[in-house]
Amino acid sequence: MLNADLHCHSNFSDGTLPPADLAARAKAHGVDIWAMTDHDEVSGIAEARVAATALDLPFVAGVEISITWAAQTVHIVGLQIDEKNQMLVQGLAATRGGREQRAREISAQLEAAGIPGAFEGALKFVGNPDLISRTHFARYIIELGLSKDLHDVFADYLGEGKPGFVPHRWATLQNAVEWIRGAGGVAVIAHPGRYKFSDLAFDALFQEFKDLGGAGIEVTTGSHTVDQYDYYAKVAKTYGFLASRGSDFHGPGESRIDLGMLPPLPHGVTPVWHNW
Repeated sequence: MLNADLHCHSNFSDGTLPPADLAARAKAHGVDIWAMTDHDEVSGIAEARVAATALDLPFVAGVEISITWAAQTVHIVGLQIDEKNQMLVQGLAATRGGREQRAREISAQLEAAGIPGAFEGALKFVGNPDLISRTHFARYIIELGLSKDLHDVFADYLGEGKPGFVPHRWATLQNAVEWIRGAGGVAVIAHPGRYKFSDLAFDALFQEFKDLGGAGIEVTTGSHTVDQYDYYAKVAKTYGFLASRGSDFHGPGESRIDLGMLPPLPHGVTPVWHNW
């Protein structure tokens, strides 16, 4: 089976490496087909494509769209997209629009909790100011020595119910699937094992996603445990979804698994790339 890595992030969103460095890292780690899927942003794709072509690395244009579903944030990955599609570009711009206001609210709440200057501190880690996110605040809090890693920052400061948590109203599931399909792409639910839904809610999510034209779910991902690989392989077969695979790599020392280092998809699933 191909060593496909179809989920990672550059410094055009909340990753730490530029697209060319990600391409080189993917190639060095034996990736056979690679997608870069920045959050709500496609402006790094051209650079990624050029770098991948120079390395003779098959490249897939991608994006990861933030949505709100049942009052929770869910991520939908789009693969094989036309990044110049105007419906997609305009939709992503609208989705990004509320990030600065949310960031300023996060900063104000962190200041009230004894961490002044967080907005300016987070900006030091931002490649694209339009995409400032909780991850950038987390890096600043780590720099201050208040937490040792991303997991601790979210547990103590930025997760739901913590001093720096500010919800954001993202796009809808229908928006994301329509933008991806309108751009010629394949819609995939990212890392379903991360969401805290009941079985009934998951069934509703999967059914709605499928009815809208969603095609796949991530099965083997850096955000899943080993047990979840087999579980979501069964989910994929139950709902007739294609199975995707991606490290969700953000940068050296920050990610649970590196580019190209995931185990293969479980037996019996149909890979999302099967007819590419």
